[in-house]
Amino acid sequence: MSSLEELIRNKNPFAGHTVVTPLQIWGKSFPDVPSINAHTSDAVFDAVAKVRRGERQTVGITITAEKGLGKSHIISRIRHHYQAHSDALFIYMNKYDNLNKINTLFNQNVATSLKAFGSQGVMQWQELAAALINEARNWNYTPQQYLAIFPQWLSKYSNKLGDMLTNLVLQVKPDIDNPYIVTAILWTLSAAHARYAIHWLSGGELSQIQAETMGLPNPKGEDREADALNNARQILDITSDYRVPVICFDELDIVAIDDNGFTVAQLVASLVKDLYNTLKRGAFLLAMYADTWSQQVRSLPQAEAVMARLASERADMQPLKLDYLNSDKVIELVSYWLQEFYGENQQTPPDPIYPFDENKLRELGKQKPTVRAVIRWCAENFKLSENGETKNIVELCYQTKLDYIQRNIDILSEEKNDEIAKSLKLAFSTLCQQTIEGVTIDRVEEIQCNSVDQGYIHFKIVGTENEQEVKIGVAVLEQSGGRYQGAALKRLIDYKKFDLTRGCLVRSKKINSGARLAQNNVRKLLQEKGGEWVRLQSSDITPLLAILFVVYENRESYELSEEQIFDFIKEKRLAIDNALIREILSDPSGQEPDNLTDDDLPMRVPQTVVDVDNNIEL
Repeated sequence: MSSLEELIRNKNPFAGHTVVTPLQIWGKSFPDVPSINAHTSDAVFDAVAKVRRGERQTVGITITAEKGLGKSHIISRIRHHYQAHSDALFIYMNKYDNLNKINTLFNQNVATSLKAFGSQGVMQWQELAAALINEARNWNYTPQQYLAIFPQWLSKYSNKLGDMLTNLVLQVKPDIDNPYIVTAILWTLSAAHARYAIHWLSGGELSQIQAETMGLPNPKGEDREADALNNARQILDITSDYRVPVICFDELDIVAIDDNGFTVAQLVASLVKDLYNTLKRGAFLLAMYADTWSQQVRSLPQAEAVMARLASERADMQPLKLDYLNSDKVIELVSYWLQEFYGENQQTPPDPIYPFDENKLRELGKQKPTVRAVIRWCAENFKLSENGETKNIVELCYQTKLDYIQRNIDILSEEKNDEIAKSLKLAFSTLCQQTIEGVTIDRVEEIQCNSVDQGYIHFKIVGTENEQEVKIGVAVLEQSGGRYQGAALKRLIDYKKFDLTRGCLVRSKKINSGARLAQNNVRKLLQEKGGEWVRLQSSDITPLLAILFVVYENRESYELSEEQIFDFIKEKRLAIDNALIREILSDPSGQEPDNLTDDDLPMRVPQTVVDVDNNIEL
C-alpha cells in the first residue's frame, strides 16, 4: 500500500468539521475559501474601515442564513483577518447561560475575548495596556518590552506602581469615569498579576489581600447587572481610542427565554441597540436564522429602531444573506481543503480533488447545497473506492476534535468549568450499572438547589459502595479568585443541604494562599467531611472534551446518534479506563493531590526576545 493510500484510509480531513466550534474561531481554523460569501465578510471589513476613518461612529451588520450555510465560517474568517491585522480588536459571544443576566454575560465575554492573542503576539488586553502607556508618556514601546520591564518596575515602585501608571494615563484621558478599569488593564502587563486583573475586569471578586495589593475594589452593591454593562461600555470605549472593537454575536437561535419571556436574539438585539447608541466607536455583527430575524427581532417593541441599528449599512434595514453553493464553488471548496490536507501530510495526489470524482461533486453542486452538507458528504465519501475501508465516522470525528483540543488546550482554561464538568458528566452517564473502584454507579443527577446555589456543584453521582448508598457531588473549580473559590467550597461541604455523602473537588491548581475562607473549606472537605480533591490533568480531560463536542454540542449536525457515540466510548474504554474518572470514584485520601500548579504563579510571558531599555523611568 502506498503512503497516499494509507493516508486516505487512516485520516479524513472532512470528518468532524461540519460544525465550526469556538476553538476554530479562536485557535487554528479550518481551510477557508475567501471567495465563498465574500460579500458578507467584505461588508464587515468595509464597515470597520469606515469607523476607523471616522466616517461612521458605530455600524451594525446582521447575517441571516439557514443552518449549515456558513454563518460561523464568516465569523471565523473575520476573527483571523483581524488577528493578522492591527486595526481592530475582536470580541465574540456565543454562550448565553443565564439570560436574566445578559449584561453580566456580555461583560464576561468582553474580558475573555480580549484575553485572546491579537496581531502583536500577546493578549489583546496587553496590546491595549501598552497603547495606554505609550500615549501617556509619548513612547513607542511594544507590549513585549513592557512585559519584560514590569518586574523591574515592581521591584522599584512596589504596590504604588498601579496608581502611578493609572495617574499618568488619566492625565491624558480625564474623561474616563472609572479609573480602576484603567488600573486593571495596566496590571495585565505584569505576569504575576494578569490573571487576577482579567478576573476582576470580567466582574469577578478578588481575595482581600490581592485586591489591596493591586489597588482594586471588590464589586459592591445590589445592581451588579447594571454595573456590568457600564464596565463593559467603558472597556470598549477605552479600546476604541486605539482599535475598532468588532463585536460578534453567534448562536442566537437557541430555544431559551428569560423571566420576562424574551428570547436570546431579542435580548442581544436590545443590548446591541443600547451599545450602538452609547459607544464611542464600534462594529457589531450578528448571525441568526432568517426566521429568527423575521419572527423574533421584528416583533420587538420599537422594532424599526432596533433593525435600523442591527442592519445600519443597508438602506432597506434588512440583513445580508448567505449564498448557497453551486458546482464551481463545491469544486473550489473541496480542492482548497484537500490542498491543505495533502500539503500537511507531504503527499502529492494525482489531481486536486482526489479521491473524489469531479462529476459527482458537480452533481452535488446542482442541488445548491450548504457548506455543511458538502463537508458532510465529503466526510462520508472520502475513500479510495466504493468498497474502500475507512475508519468509523464516529472515530474520525472524535480524532479530529481531539487533535484540535490538544493543540488549543490553553483556550479551555478557567473560563471553561462548565464544559469540563459536562464532559465528566457525560462519561459517568455511560458507566451506569458498572462497578468501578468499588462503586456501582446507578445514575447521574443534576443538583437540586435554589438559583443562588446554582453552578457551584456541577452534578451528583448516585451509586452503591460497600452495600451503602453513596452520593458524590462533583465541583470543577479552575477559577482564580478567593471569594468564588470559598463560595463553591462552602456548598461542596454542605452535604445535608445538597443531599451528598461525599464532595469531590476537581482542580489543577493550589488554592490561593490569601483566600482564607477557601483554604478553611478545603481543610474541612478533606479532613472533616471525608471528601476528596482530584487533580485535573489535560491528558485525562482532553479525550472527554473531544467526546463532549462530538455528542452534546453537535451530534445532530454530524448525523450521529447518541447510541453510536456511547458504543464508541465503551468500545474505546474512554470512560472506564480514564484516570480522572477512576480517581473521582476511589476512596478519598484526605490529602491535597501532589504536583498541583500554583495559583499565584504568573501567567506565561510570550517567548519573544525583545530589546528593552532597562532605564525606562515613569
